[in-house]
Amino acid sequence: MSNLTTSSAGRRIISLLDENSFVEIGAEVTARSTDFNLETKKTPGDGVITGYGLIDGSLVYVYSQDSSVLAGAVGEMHAKKIVNLYHMALKTGAPVIGLIDSAGMRLEEATDALYAFGRIYNNQAMASGVIPQITAVFGNCGGGLALIPGMTDFTFMEGSKAKLFVNSPNAIKGNYEEKNDTAAAAFQSEEAGTVDFIGSEDEIFEGIRDLIGYLPSNNEEEALTDCDDDLNRSSDVIANCTGDTACALAEIADDNVFLEVKSAYGKNMVTGFIRLNGATVGCVANRTEIIGEDGSAAEKFDAVLTVKGAKKARDFVRFCDAFEIPILTLTNVKGYCTCECAEKNMANEAAKLIYAFSEATVPKVNVYIKDAFGTAAVVMNSKSIGADYVYAWNDAKIGSMDAKHAAQIMYEGEDEKVIAEKTKEYEALQTSAASAAQRGYVDTIINPEDTRKYVIGAFEMLYTKREDRPDKKHGTV
Repeated sequence: MSNLTTSSAGRRIISLLDENSFVEIGAEVTARSTDFNLETKKTPGDGVITGYGLIDGSLVYVYSQDSSVLAGAVGEMHAKKIVNLYHMALKTGAPVIGLIDSAGMRLEEATDALYAFGRIYNNQAMASGVIPQITAVFGNCGGGLALIPGMTDFTFMEGSKAKLFVNSPNAIKGNYEEKNDTAAAAFQSEEAGTVDFIGSEDEIFEGIRDLIGYLPSNNEEEALTDCDDDLNRSSDVIANCTGDTACALAEIADDNVFLEVKSAYGKNMVTGFIRLNGATVGCVANRTEIIGEDGSAAEKFDAVLTVKGAKKARDFVRFCDAFEIPILTLTNVKGYCTCECAEKNMANEAAKLIYAFSEATVPKVNVYIKDAFGTAAVVMNSKSIGADYVYAWNDAKIGSMDAKHAAQIMYEGEDEKVIAEKTKEYEALQTSAASAAQRGYVDTIINPEDTRKYVIGAFEMLYTKREDRPDKKHGTV
């Protein structure tokens, strides 16, 4: 018998979907195992409610774990219902949304439960890049269950009660929950980068609905909506947004709306979605400050590429490419993070970001908005690694390094007058937007206020883009 209206699992589905749109599948399924007196326990739906419904009229498949049934633990039939949902979603080309609240593996079913987990993982892998996958964690999500959000495209997490962990804090040597709650939403979003959005239950439902509106149903469809905004609209304030590029992206976007993804992780890199002429565009941008509600800088960062920022951008670029979502980048970077911790992984993560941009076949547009120095700028969707169209704001600086530093190295020992003279000369010959354009590394120099209309024009021109690539199974980067 279904727990749709009486359990928190059912109420979450009703809150998420369009009114009266949910159709339950497998309501009569119960546990098959009789070991450890399981036959004496009622297991309606085997602890998970599955079915399909609508979000703003679009088909989605949903499963919601019921913590009131054996603590929502995953057993054979529980997993079978989720796997069946994936099969149907792949056949019809629609997203899968998982609402997680579970004690993890059902110990009474042991090897059956282990195999069940494997079947869920396998179906997630098969669905990856074919249909969007979203998870939202409302209660416990521990052990092997934590791998499920890790395999989905976007993860939401309730901010006060939810727990997400492979090993609980108290099981980690030298740690305990009061010292560092590694299962908490703050750690999983800021340090691990597993979680994209944090909020209350109601905020999560609203966030999932907003996100679904930006995503195509599958990798063969487009995410399009009507656009009433002026395609030639200029912005008088965008030139002041080189620091907080989330603001710059909002100025470029239809109706000034930017949906940021993974905002708490790698904060000096911005990722998220905008619409341009009604079409979804994925955005990646360097950031040197976050502007608070009072208009002042709440946080500041160096203009460098960090390990977290590179990883965040790479994963986002790969998602966009899988679902044919065009990519816009705003570049403002002077180099790489210089610390021992970053040095352990910087080369690998920067290389993987290069690979992600190079591998992506979707339309790719880059805008140099301030400084673009060294190979860190090359990493950020430069023309040399495959950008289809590159703009530069008229006062952007593009080159190997800051002109003064270059002059000081080239003319070491000279007086300040010579250094100043050579700095000016180097700036004109090697680091100006004009010098980059003369060499073909920039296609068009633009005024900042006109960015929206130029970017829209580039993506419209690239709409029919096709690329042939070497025949291979997959790369190894």
